[in-house]
Amino acid sequence: MSTATTKPTATTVHTVVDSPCGLLTLVAREGELSGLYMTDQRHRPPSESFGPRADLPAFDRVEEQLAAYFDGDLSAFDLPLNMAGTPFQKRVWAALCDIPYGQTATYGELAAAMGHPTASRAVGLANGKNPISIIVPCHRVVGSDGSLTGYGGGLTRKRWLLDLERGTQQPTLT
Repeated sequence: MSTATTKPTATTVHTVVDSPCGLLTLVAREGELSGLYMTDQRHRPPSESFGPRADLPAFDRVEEQLAAYFDGDLSAFDLPLNMAGTPFQKRVWAALCDIPYGQTATYGELAAAMGHPTASRAVGLANGKNPISIIVPCHRVVGSDGSLTGYGGGLTRKRWLLDLERGTQQPTLT
């Protein structure tokens, strides 16, 4: 199976920011956030696809909102996103944003909410390909029994993000 990667263009740039859950690579395409990747994240595109390192006003806004989120002062992001994916993936990613802050949903519940009650595996695959972790909250999806299941940033980070939203996390990921 071949994986498509986004080639950098003059309009694709990135920056790297520190956060309580490690370094985050922010990628912007056409001035809008198109990627937020953790170190060692599964399905992370190759670094060459991120374009040159640059400072953009769009990154400042992302950093401000991430800081507020990590401080417990922001429960919903308000950022223009430029997510590349299939129509189904985009529907899944939009549905992720409907899961309330501090709550979780199962893959089956998410599939049913999208009108595809038998598509929990397809929802899981699309969830795993989410290019903007944290902001598009794929960490809020759990297994059918409520257990923590796969997360591109690792289960330790998933637990930490869920604990952050519930007000029970440690100050930094250890």
